[in-house]
Amino acid sequence: MNPKIRELARILSKMKRGAALTGAGVSSESGVPTFRGKDGLWNKYRPEDLATPEAFMRNPKLVWEWYNWRIKLVKSTEPNPAHYTLKEFESIFEEFHTITQNVDNLHQKAGSKNVIELHGNLLRARCTGCGKIYTDFEIREGELPRCPECGALLRPDVVWFGEMLPPDALRKSFEIARNSEFFFVIGTSAVVYPAAQLPFEAKEMGALIIEVNIEKTPVTAIADFSFMGKAGEILPEILEELKNVKD
Repeated sequence: MNPKIRELARILSKMKRGAALTGAGVSSESGVPTFRGKDGLWNKYRPEDLATPEAFMRNPKLVWEWYNWRIKLVKSTEPNPAHYTLKEFESIFEEFHTITQNVDNLHQKAGSKNVIELHGNLLRARCTGCGKIYTDFEIREGELPRCPECGALLRPDVVWFGEMLPPDALRKSFEIARNSEFFFVIGTSAVVYPAAQLPFEAKEMGALIIEVNIEKTPVTAIADFSFMGKAGEILPEILEELKNVKD
């Protein structure tokens, strides 16, 4: 066992309140392509053609075709050990939240209950007219999904470029970060604000910062523990050692 993991587990065993900020790196281990990695979706499509309100107004059919492909992709993927470890953290600590930049629903699929979605969820649609949210919607070939209530077009319930993050989710995320005794930063480039500010807020309030990533990020400089590698391998090791310490 890595002595750093043993030391971290010993420290965490005395703590009660924590959180994790997760990014695309967590989902990529489940086979979901990342936006910014070398195999990312942005290398196949220009975001300004697909992920903006203007793009949707210009060509909703093209946007929905792309999102329908992504929806099918995430529905076929399964959570990995990193997702399941974060779910376990909810039962180990008195308070634990997962704040995610991902839109693939894999944290919920793994069983996590305390999930805050900063960028929305691919498995939801929102009416562009009345604003109603749908979790059960159908995209038929050659047709655009419409709201059964008002008839307006539905759009993916995700945050597009140029849009604000959901205010309630953002407010709660900062509140959690400021009240956490420890804060994990997992699989995120930590360059997209305001989410990237969360670990720095937590650090300022005295939280222990733990980074798990395949490469260094701006968070590395402030991290108390930094593990370079796959989250699906490192997080289960931390969990195992934590259970040993607590027993």
